Amino acid sequence: MTVRIEAATEATPELRDALAVLLPQLNPSLPIPSLDHLAAVVADPTATLLVARDGPHIVGTAAVVVYTTPIWVKARIEDVVVDQAARGHGVGEALVKACVEVARGRGAGIVELQSARSREAANRLYPRLGFELRDSNVYRLNLR
Repeated sequence: MTVRIEAATEATPELRDALAVLLPQLNPSLPIPSLDHLAAVVADPTATLLVARDGPHIVGTAAVVVYTTPIWVKARIEDVVVDQAARGHGVGEALVKACVEVARGRGAGIVELQSARSREAANRLYPRLGFELRDSNVYRLNLR
């Protein structure tokens, strides 16, 4: 498998259709983004949506958001998912490394992510790439 990572530069039906296949593999309850939502993501200067391609096919995706707090320039990696058929070939590693490079290039001093405990392969990958497990609680308030 020869994988290349690229930033999505426009919202296309191909991208939406790929996410419709990939996102349920991450979490079946995730909504599939509309083309309008994807256009907003691609246009957002803080966000970079990366896709992994094997030839012409999108086999994985990840997003990195770089933002400034009063203390840091931070990055957050979100929604890393690799198609079941492409797992075990370094696609997830390539996506995460590309996210880190985007963050570094935009001046981030910290990169954070979170992963469900059940995602065993991901939870082996992240420490191998230098991420440290934090003793922290994640809280969420759903506004919808």
